[in-house]
Amino acid sequence: MKKSIVVTLCTSFVMIGLVLVLKPQAVAQDPAQGQPTKAAVERSRKTIAMLDNIYKNAIVLITDKYVHDEEDFAAGSAAVLLFENVSKSGSHNVRLIDATGEPYDDENVAKDDFEKEAIKKLKAGAKQHEQVVTKKGKHHLRVVTPVPVVMKKCVMCHDHYADAKEGEPIGAISYSLPIE
Repeated sequence: MKKSIVVTLCTSFVMIGLVLVLKPQAVAQDPAQGQPTKAAVERSRKTIAMLDNIYKNAIVLITDKYVHDEEDFAAGSAAVLLFENVSKSGSHNVRLIDATGEPYDDENVAKDDFEKEAIKKLKAGAKQHEQVVTKKGKHHLRVVTPVPVVMKKCVMCHDHYADAKEGEPIGAISYSLPIE
């Protein structure tokens, strides 16, 4: 019961934000290059920053208010379900990936060279890693941001997190957003 309430609340909150922010627009392209304009990339970058803030605040809120011991539904698990639901909506893809080398779930690993490089850079202190790519003829901004330890409860569910220091990334959020 608790799991479904948390996931439903988070999904509803995020979906309302997406409806308000992600409005279809024509993609502004540089005709000489066939690439998106700097302004279009910057709009997408700002959208990802806003989404990153919403998602990370939701994870912290869930951890703070609903996670009290190891038996409780982890905020990371709620994030995985939330991100699956959001990705199915088609507005953008988002997923949680492990940064420790010992994922909670085999699905939460860096899946391609971009994500693997991002994890290396985040662990070395980078604030994020990004790249513009073209998928099926459409431009996307890919960004990976760190999910750091922000409170003691963040490391409660995984023994191998016990030595993680506050601010250290134990995970990351990987985004792919169409550039519009």
